[in-house]
Amino acid sequence: MKNIWFALLGVLSAILISPLPAKAAAPHPLLADAQTVLALSKDDRILGNPEAPITIVEYASLTCPHCAHFTNDVLPELKKKWIDTGKAKLVLRDYPLDEPALRAAMIARCAPPDRYYGYVDIFFGAQEKWVTARDYRDALARLVKLGGMSREEFDNCLKNTALENKIVEGRLIASKELDVNSTRWRTAPHPSPLPASGATEKVDVPSPRFSGEREGTLAHR
Repeated sequence: MKNIWFALLGVLSAILISPLPAKAAAPHPLLADAQTVLALSKDDRILGNPEAPITIVEYASLTCPHCAHFTNDVLPELKKKWIDTGKAKLVLRDYPLDEPALRAAMIARCAPPDRYYGYVDIFFGAQEKWVTARDYRDALARLVKLGGMSREEFDNCLKNTALENKIVEGRLIASKELDVNSTRWRTAPHPSPLPASGATEKVDVPSPRFSGEREGTLAHR
């Protein structure tokens, strides 16, 4: 059975969690809740091979400069070494810090699944322009028009209260169960030591969030 380690790249916050062994003692309460929240769902957009043994779950706000830095400057190398080689897959989950981030997240979710990460890349790449625009909605509408979304589709998406509520609920759950926040980095206690067997590798990414004590060890079969 594959050893799967979940690496959360959050909004200046992260939790590293390993699966519990088959005969483990009672799990730490936070870890039990966290693993339930981290389980992939039909709503998740996966970048890479869905069968990859390592799952990277990123909670991000589309208006967060640090998140934009990760996507624009760090993710390409991570993708090259881990995702494109089939070692890992990435799942981006919404953690909107403000209304513009919420609206942008809704627009990305309204895009066809195969275009989702393309929209995210556009939003992060042009973040400074649309976030500081006099009317951020108009700025977003112009950006997604390049991706094939009409203004009517754009406006209808922003009227989707069910989608809006789902994104907000997802943020609240991440905050409560995973302690994702915008102020600190946290590593949850491991329920057991690293497995003695099986290969282990360290994520070698040129980012301070993966250096020193914050470097996550990912294990895979």
